[in-house]
Amino acid sequence: MNMFEYTITNEGSLKCITAKGRIDSLSSSDIQRVFDELILSGERTLLFDMASVHYVSSAGIRVFISTQKSLKKAGGEIILSGITDPVFEIFKMSGLVALFRMAAGREEILALFHKDAGERDIISREIDGIIVEYRENKEIISSPLFVAGKQDKTADSLFTEEDVAVIEPKDMRFGCGLATLGDSYNEYRSLFGESMVVNNTFFFYPAVKHSCVDFLIDAHKNPDVTYKFFHGFGFNGDYRYVLSFQGKNAPVDLSSLIRSFFAISRADIIGICMIAESKGLWGMHIKKVPVVDQKPANSKSIFDSDNFSDWIDYPLEPSYINNIVVATGIAVREGACLSAEKEFLIPEGSSFHIHGGIFDKAPIGNNRADFDKELMRIFNEHQINKIQHILGSSKFSAGMAAIIEIGI
Repeated sequence: MNMFEYTITNEGSLKCITAKGRIDSLSSSDIQRVFDELILSGERTLLFDMASVHYVSSAGIRVFISTQKSLKKAGGEIILSGITDPVFEIFKMSGLVALFRMAAGREEILALFHKDAGERDIISREIDGIIVEYRENKEIISSPLFVAGKQDKTADSLFTEEDVAVIEPKDMRFGCGLATLGDSYNEYRSLFGESMVVNNTFFFYPAVKHSCVDFLIDAHKNPDVTYKFFHGFGFNGDYRYVLSFQGKNAPVDLSSLIRSFFAISRADIIGICMIAESKGLWGMHIKKVPVVDQKPANSKSIFDSDNFSDWIDYPLEPSYINNIVVATGIAVREGACLSAEKEFLIPEGSSFHIHGGIFDKAPIGNNRADFDKELMRIFNEHQINKIQHILGSSKFSAGMAAIIEIGI
């Protein structure tokens, strides 16, 4: 005899799990699987109808607690409705009543949730199979794009101390490049790597064996710190748009996602900051610092087929599924172009240059109003594993993005 059953329905914008029977050690794994699948699909607020649940054991309670704590960190929650007196007593004895929002019936919870969640100035659109919701700040003007260093010595590994561009953190809110931190060139010369600046937090992944990401939160508040770039770019300014996105029927690839940004923005060049959940990343990063005393013995480019595998990590299959990705960079509208001194910032054959940091597997928030808070929560709570160039075929299930329009 089946002692536990459930159904999942849509209640407005919420997913509702209607349960029947016992939630105990035999059924708790089923509940955990349901929660995990909904969270991975992008759901953050789950309505759990317990009107027909007559018993919850400690094993079942544990599933509710762990899932609630995980969702709360991402700005979501489990909302309980129709909880019976015996089950309520179990929650009360466990000291968990304050951890969950509860109501007598489903209708009461739905009315309360939608009252709390209302956003009158939000625009919702479907763009090529991507559901996008966004708010526009029409008072924000465009921001300039600036170059840090030069890229022309990368291919032949000819960089020296004279090529280091020193950037004050207060001058770069967002950026990408080949960079590092340090005071003495002899100290930091071997620590250049794929780098990104995200809302004044600096990350870099040194191009050495067995590397790991180093970072400095709120670097602009430290007057003694400067960024050292061999090459890269930066931009400042405020967000013109903050949006959330989700694939309607399938994960979204980065190229399609960027096209959807240009369907919203009227600018020809945009700066992007993105928080997303990966469904398979295609990426690459440099494995050696291209300084002059490390140039290839065969005098060929590091990108030549004879040298490529020694210098560039370029996996042949996608990786990092269900990880948090925080990414930043620039994109150019099809048909538009950068000025001659900046055109090298966009790789040949592409319309964007994006670096991404790959963090733990965990749910992310989807409250656009808390975009910067969610960035900081991720930086403080989750381990970052790597920084890569993120390629267009990389896929994401859902996420948020902020767009800064850039003047030509």
